[in-house]
Amino acid sequence: MPLDNQTPLIQRIARQAYDTFKGFDATAVGDEQFVAKQGELLALVTAVRAADLNIEPRKRAAGGGSPADTTTPPVTYMHICETDAFSMGVFLLRSGASIPLHDHPCMYGMLKVLYGKVSIRCFDKLEQGTTGANFEPPFEPPVAPCQKDSVRRCVLRPLGEYSADSGPCLLTPLRDNLHRIDALDGPAAFLDILAPPYDSDDGRDCHYYRVLNRAETGGPESKHGAEQHDAEEKDQETETWLLEIPQPEDFWCGGESYRGPNVSV
Repeated sequence: MPLDNQTPLIQRIARQAYDTFKGFDATAVGDEQFVAKQGELLALVTAVRAADLNIEPRKRAAGGGSPADTTTPPVTYMHICETDAFSMGVFLLRSGASIPLHDHPCMYGMLKVLYGKVSIRCFDKLEQGTTGANFEPPFEPPVAPCQKDSVRRCVLRPLGEYSADSGPCLLTPLRDNLHRIDALDGPAAFLDILAPPYDSDDGRDCHYYRVLNRAETGGPESKHGAEQHDAEEKDQETETWLLEIPQPEDFWCGGESYRGPNVSV
């Protein structure tokens, strides 16, 4: 669809996202036309900056807004638009805040940092019997028998760090779908595109997980351990087990108003 140069970038992103993901079939991820459209979307998302959405980078809070603050949401969400093909918005993380390990069942995710810096720790689910040269031998998950149906055998991917100068982080239905996001060195914000949107009636509900072995996701509460683990396994893939859990009690998401250019699809 031809677009003139006066069209706001976020509007162009929304239209390209709709064109890319409308009628999306998770089994056709290698389709050449889909790959080409996804490439066009990635190019547009790569170019977006906080100023394009009228977002001002926030400074580290002095006193209030610390990770121990239980009155201010650690994360807020700025809704931009949603269709049957995709949803788009901005997540804003306080200094030291985390979005816990979770999944996007049968969904694509595209994250572009607008300001600040985040680390993204990703996992892939492994089918029964899957092995790899860099994976540790399978072991019994340390859970009670009643929890056996809630564990998932996964492979931990190398840690990725992203800033406003980085390209987007792409999450697919099969690769990097389970992930945790941590704000590093201050507040951070990122544009988030999910396709298709969450829909519990269609089997796309968000699930949370906890790591069961030594391959931890890291975070503010165990910064030293996370740094040591990152240094040891930054470029390695490690097999591990995840336990599905309820949404962590210390995580909740507030809402903020979007004040950027109008978006319609």
